[in-house]
Amino acid sequence: MISGLYQGQDGDSRLALRVDVDGARPTGRVSGDLFTVAGATTSYAGSFVVDAPAVRAEGGRTLIEGRAAFSGGTPAGDVSVTIPDGGGGGTASVAGRAYEVSFASPFFRSVVLEVDSVVGAEPFTAYRTGSLPGPAGSPDRELTVAAAYAEAGVELRLNEPEVIPVTGSGADLAWDDAELHHAMTRHFSAFADQPAWRVWLLVASKHVGGYRGIMFDYNDAHQRQGAAVFHDAIMGTTPQAQRAQLRTYVHELGHAFNLLHSWQKNLANPPQPLGPDGGFGDLSWMNYVHNYSQGGEEGYWAAFPFQFTDAELVHLRHGFHRNVAMGADAFGRGAAEIAPFEPPVEDHSGLRLEVRAKESFELGEPVVVEFKLSYAGGPRDTHGHLHPDTEFTQVSITQPGGRTLLYRPMMRHCVDTSPRIRLDEGNPALYRSAYIGHGRDGHYFQQPGEYQVRAQYIAADGSRIVSPVCPVRVRFPVSRDDHQVAELMLGEEQGMLFSLLGSDSPRLSAGNQALDEVIGRHGEHPLAVYARLVKGLNAEREFKELTPDNRLRVRPPDPKQGVEHLSAVARDAGIDNITLNLVMRRLARAEARQGDLVRANAVMDRMVATFAAKGVNDIVMGQIRRQAELTKTALAAEVS
Repeated sequence: MISGLYQGQDGDSRLALRVDVDGARPTGRVSGDLFTVAGATTSYAGSFVVDAPAVRAEGGRTLIEGRAAFSGGTPAGDVSVTIPDGGGGGTASVAGRAYEVSFASPFFRSVVLEVDSVVGAEPFTAYRTGSLPGPAGSPDRELTVAAAYAEAGVELRLNEPEVIPVTGSGADLAWDDAELHHAMTRHFSAFADQPAWRVWLLVASKHVGGYRGIMFDYNDAHQRQGAAVFHDAIMGTTPQAQRAQLRTYVHELGHAFNLLHSWQKNLANPPQPLGPDGGFGDLSWMNYVHNYSQGGEEGYWAAFPFQFTDAELVHLRHGFHRNVAMGADAFGRGAAEIAPFEPPVEDHSGLRLEVRAKESFELGEPVVVEFKLSYAGGPRDTHGHLHPDTEFTQVSITQPGGRTLLYRPMMRHCVDTSPRIRLDEGNPALYRSAYIGHGRDGHYFQQPGEYQVRAQYIAADGSRIVSPVCPVRVRFPVSRDDHQVAELMLGEEQGMLFSLLGSDSPRLSAGNQALDEVIGRHGEHPLAVYARLVKGLNAEREFKELTPDNRLRVRPPDPKQGVEHLSAVARDAGIDNITLNLVMRRLARAEARQGDLVRANAVMDRMVATFAAKGVNDIVMGQIRRQAELTKTALAAEVS
């Protein structure tokens, strides 16, 4: 067997060569990365891949030849590799340059994995694949996370795991996006935040959204270096729990290697064809179990051989260096222009998607849109993941100059469970609001003018429901005050704070100072309500912080400041209904945490009256009344 990683150098050019023509699941390819050596420094120069080389045995050696595609627009060139029988080394010619190469590893790539776990969150160890029924012919073996990647030809080298102790208040240790973002920034401040074959996995207790995992290093120049899994959602020692833990760990780390969900491969860089049933038919670590088109969760586990698909293997082993290495190319396609979503030629899904926005926005105002999913004809069953942060709903934004961008949320949530909802006469529509003004590519609405927003919802059966165009108009500033407030609202850190609904992170201190200035100097301006919204929501909650000595410190809530800011927000008529609902429930919690349950209940009563006065339809009003009563019950239990 000759497949594996070879290393060689010719003068100032170093070659990492990957030969993949025999052994376990060979892809029939040869690829490599080229580096330039200058003194004591080495710099990445480019990559290449030969997709279908000719391989022949001749005179006690194996000859591999083919035409290679190179990265960075470099013209195609010839590649030839000669490896004597017995292996150990050989020669390689890449675009006319010759290298003596020696065998370095049976793995095509090697990555350092650091695992830190919060006290009480026990990291996954191993799962025996024969513990539960599986597909015929799939071998019974013990799979760790490292073993799962080793089967794909990737070595995971585990650093000594650390357990993070907890100091301060906070009984539930539920994490939100802002806390995860801060943990990531703190962690990478201790290491070089640059492209490297290194990834950090945080094992935390639970996420406030109930998610199993999240790839949260998603918003700076060096993405895909950090992920988290949430112990409480997958805990247990049963075979079913261990199997779920293995899949979650491998899935989240797959995102760090720049692998997209199975139904999103067309958004990869370079774009890849979708698998069966729009990707929902893939038997892959990167598919959602409950979305498997051939029988859901039961069908998935009955057929899943615990491996990546062939196309994913090609990416992991032979993707260009910057497309795979952590901290190099951004996740997915990047900020490149896309074509606006086009409605399907035929649509028999029985689902309708709308995007709604207020008539106009001031420059610097957070752009929040509402999504409405309804049925047409007979009742329909689907999933309820309508918010774009789960990426079942995707949003395209056509800017005034004609450029169309794919909205990419700051953090991607892996939902893994998908309770079905039924749209019928008793529940005719599902609503969600989302802040789409800022994402991984920065601010999307930075200039006045007319924008066109369109959304695409991927239904439970794989149907792609496209909305009509929603116009979004951003007005020109009129007064000097308008100009100053717009400048204060449009900073990069401010956009991140709006995405995270506030943060204590020192990395976002300039953004917090700008919002404080909006409140302090421009408190009567209409946009000050959004600064108060962020400051109030952040004050009202506890905040978890990973300290430099790797301890978890919990800052208790500040209900007094929360009440001060959120009361002003609740009185403002400018925010959308769904955000107002959130604000009033959090205001009630802040009142309860100050020891005034009567005022907390009064806030919930006022919430019901406010929406009734707005003329909200009877079905939604019923949901709001139930929500208010559940909130009262939960707050009474919390303070008792």
